[in-house]
Amino acid sequence: MENGNGYLNGHKAVANGVVACPAAFGVSSPAPMIASAEATLSRHLARRLVQVGVSDVFAVPGDFNLALLDHLIEEPGLRLVGCCNELNAGYAADGYARAKGVGACAVTFTVGGLSVINAIAGAYSENLPVICIVGGPNSNDHGTNRILHHTIGLPDFSQELRCFQPVTCHQVVINNLDDAHEQIDKAIATALKESKPVYISVACNIPGVSHPAFSHEPIPYCLAVRQSNKMGLEAALQATVEFLNKAVKPVMVAGPNLRVAKAGAAFEELADASGYAVAVMPSAKGLVAETLPRFIGTYWGAVSTAFCTEIVESADAYLFAGPIFNDYSSVGYSFLLKKEKLVIVQPDRVTVGNGPTFGCVMMKDFLTELGKRLRKKRNTTAYENYKRIFVPQGQPPESEPGEPLRVNVLFKHVQQMLTGDNAVIAETGDSWFNCQKLKLPDGCGQAHHILYMNTSRQQGHHTNAQWNQYDSCVQVRVLA
Repeated sequence: MENGNGYLNGHKAVANGVVACPAAFGVSSPAPMIASAEATLSRHLARRLVQVGVSDVFAVPGDFNLALLDHLIEEPGLRLVGCCNELNAGYAADGYARAKGVGACAVTFTVGGLSVINAIAGAYSENLPVICIVGGPNSNDHGTNRILHHTIGLPDFSQELRCFQPVTCHQVVINNLDDAHEQIDKAIATALKESKPVYISVACNIPGVSHPAFSHEPIPYCLAVRQSNKMGLEAALQATVEFLNKAVKPVMVAGPNLRVAKAGAAFEELADASGYAVAVMPSAKGLVAETLPRFIGTYWGAVSTAFCTEIVESADAYLFAGPIFNDYSSVGYSFLLKKEKLVIVQPDRVTVGNGPTFGCVMMKDFLTELGKRLRKKRNTTAYENYKRIFVPQGQPPESEPGEPLRVNVLFKHVQQMLTGDNAVIAETGDSWFNCQKLKLPDGCGQAHHILYMNTSRQQGHHTNAQWNQYDSCVQVRVLA
């Protein structure tokens, strides 16, 4: 089952298997004409954002984006959420993308762009489609050798673009209207397909100018989901089934890229079919239901939850679905895992032990089919071993009157507060480790960043989650 509150879910596919806009925008007749005065770039951009699921744009006004924001706010399905600074706007868009599948922020040229870029880099590391919209210089200023305000004093307007290139999967600078609709459409489509941020710069003098290219209602997106190569999928399945069926006590571990592949339900189905003991990596906590019958906790090397490390590292085969192994997630690369015992399933490829890597194999397809084949030979040995050594966690002693609050008492109360309508946001630091000990009820998500690790990033997530309470019943627990 997928996470109930959706706080960590990705962009959803519709029933026919494609990533698309809501059904209300389905194409059943030719796209209607738009009045000439409304046939503008800004209206096209606003409609595109609404079509892909964005109803809130987190913005910081500036003189280069004022005209654009004025037109965006006229879109009935779009709200502008003012933020105190660009960095928080980017963080809020990051959190929004986790909750809704795609997020957007709007800032001004250079002084705003270079402020929001840290949040965009974090979204890139977490594979989140965030559409970063920047109000750029007047199209007539390009090539004039003029020095503009909000810059570093050079007549080079490409500095901001060059800074965004390493942390976005696509960049467009729109200075004319002839191909603006194509550039906008390609940028947004690329964000959805790659699950990465994109950069869209719009010259400040063109958002409200009408143009024939925008004279029709934009045709809704219909982006086909990537398909597995059937021969590659079959070869990967055969190799993996043979590998795992030889093992005496295999286990499976969920990683953070499970969210990118939208394969949480497939992973849980595999866990049920195989009988394997199930653990999660720390940044995947909340992606898999902790009420699964054979869930054994968080695998994080020496700081794992009790008895989890012993079971995972003593296994003779381990399947990791969507792992990211960095210095922190591996506790300084101290994992006692052997490559020859490892099956790594990433969103688009599978590697079996020291053997071959099978490309063009989608994780969701692979896990679903693997579950069907492993059901014939269920293996619960690792979980039986876990039950033999498991000792239930004790309760902390009650606090004396006037005694300072202890961490173990605090988290005892946090645990009692959690419900399926909650989302836990664990800030970098001690809360990382203490939140791993929480038992999340069904539907309760958790945000826990262990790659980019930007302190205070969670503040924007909290802002976004609280804003989303207007549309849902999700309650947020922030643990700093």
